[in-house]
Amino acid sequence: MPHVLQLLLIVLGGLAIGGSLGLLGGGGTILTLPLLLLLGVEPKTAIAMSLVVVSATAAVAAAGHARAGNVDWRAAALFAPTTALGGYAGGRAAGWIGDELLLLIFTGLMLAAAGAMLRPAPARSQSAADPRALVMVLQGAVVGAITGLVGAGGGFLFVPAFALLGGMPMQRAVGTSLVVISLNALAALAGHLGHVTIRFELTGVLTAAAVIGAWCGALLARRAPDALLRRAFGVVVLLVAIWMLVRSPYVRMLLSE
Repeated sequence: MPHVLQLLLIVLGGLAIGGSLGLLGGGGTILTLPLLLLLGVEPKTAIAMSLVVVSATAAVAAAGHARAGNVDWRAAALFAPTTALGGYAGGRAAGWIGDELLLLIFTGLMLAAAGAMLRPAPARSQSAADPRALVMVLQGAVVGAITGLVGAGGGFLFVPAFALLGGMPMQRAVGTSLVVISLNALAALAGHLGHVTIRFELTGVLTAAAVIGAWCGALLARRAPDALLRRAFGVVVLLVAIWMLVRSPYVRMLLSE
């Protein structure tokens, strides 16, 4: 790929990654990882690089949502510590699993999250909007371990967890997700660093573009209807999951038999 076209792809991709995080509270890694694979980065290195991009970008987007009052700090405080520990443990365990198997696990989780968000939202009682602390702590540990294993910031699981299980409005689920994503991605990155080498120039350019996109996405999220955010989140995750399935050698081998 010519250098100019590659740079254009990186910048436009970064804007889309940041816009998705700022607007939907997720989608950072599920867009970053395929983009890096398309640019020729090997899978485990791409996973670690995506965590750098997502952690920095989510922190910027979270600040915008916090200023608008769209962060549930109690939920974030309950989720973040065990999520970070789970993310680090998952990141360490990833070194023992093959590249393409990790990507296939990643894709399966994306499909499950997309299906959950595309279903009509169930009616929630007031008590459902304030889940018990122990439940949230355990959810955080499980989600953190899963996202650390597959190198995801976690928004594609955190947003459904907060919106569907916690009963939060989407804008609040998005803002809370971003706070937890920034910490979880950083912890998962620490787990991956022992077995990858990051390409800092590419990572830096992608992160800069993503930060700009995140700032714009956070502004748009304040005005977007709740139902529209849910559907947009589900569609983005579903489309990227389909692309990941199409490129998977496991799936192609199965179809060729």
